[in-house]
Amino acid sequence: MIEYLAFEENCRALQQRLEEAALIAGRDPASIRILPVTKTFPIEAVEYCRRFGFSSVGENRVQEVVGKQGDLRDKIEWELIGHLQTNKAKLVIKHFDRVQSVDSSKLIDKLQRLACEHGKMLPIMLQFNTGEDPNKYGFSSALADAAVEQVLKCDHLKLEGFMTIAPLDDDPNIARKAFATLRELMDRIKRDFGIDLRELSMGMSGDLENAILEGSTCIRVGSALFGPRPKSGLI
Repeated sequence: MIEYLAFEENCRALQQRLEEAALIAGRDPASIRILPVTKTFPIEAVEYCRRFGFSSVGENRVQEVVGKQGDLRDKIEWELIGHLQTNKAKLVIKHFDRVQSVDSSKLIDKLQRLACEHGKMLPIMLQFNTGEDPNKYGFSSALADAAVEQVLKCDHLKLEGFMTIAPLDDDPNIARKAFATLRELMDRIKRDFGIDLRELSMGMSGDLENAILEGSTCIRVGSALFGPRPKSGLI
């Protein structure tokens, strides 16, 4: 784990990248937030984020968070950005403040039921596989209307936006196309359904510039802040 001063330097360098990309895109840098991804890093990474002033962190594995969250549960917001198995959904209601990676009709139903049982309004985002990558989770664009209609009928789920993970490819245009497709999809859904969706979560350490060019409001960054990930994470 790097020292806090190195983390601070990384945060400033990342913010500069964000601002430069926003300038090229003609966007206000304040409209784009950094979500530090603390998966596989120890609890000190979360403490660094809180100390620096980040309001939330992103995690991929439910069990990892349950094991390391401790007394920081209510001191920073926790967002799930990894694939969620329905048998772990109950833990999400207790340990997370938002789920970005809602990727199936079955999961929508499960989260609605559990949130209702716990008297909680759960903010969510729908994950789409706009890069059509067979190795990625997410709804296809063709199922967007049905997925949105389903969520809007759920009185304990609050739809806040869309998320995608671009395919791993040496050609940066592949990622940019996936980002553009998600932006166009969300613009259409907002227009057709007359709803206000403000979050477009796309872009990571290696492709955040293209994500910002295509309208991302949330970039999910881990290694650019914390350095290389440990070979064995906390599970």
